[in-house]
Amino acid sequence: MSKVIRELEERERKAREVRRKMANWEFIDRQEPKVKAALKFLVETGDLRTASKLAGMNIDELASIAKKANIPSGP
Repeated sequence: MSKVIRELEERERKAREVRRKMANWEFIDRQEPKVKAALKFLVETGDLRTASKLAGMNIDELASIAKKANIPSGP
């Protein structure tokens, strides 16, 4: 595996750790099932676009909920 790919994988692993630690899991667990699943997906992947599709919401709506759940966005 190339050095660049290893570095990218390591950055994603660290970002996932930060999202997991910072997320308000009590808030997430209180959401309706589709939103709850989408927020968990977002924590694991950082993919807001796909998470919003899973929730059946537009990106801005889910981003607002993710902010309330303390899920960090961006690099």
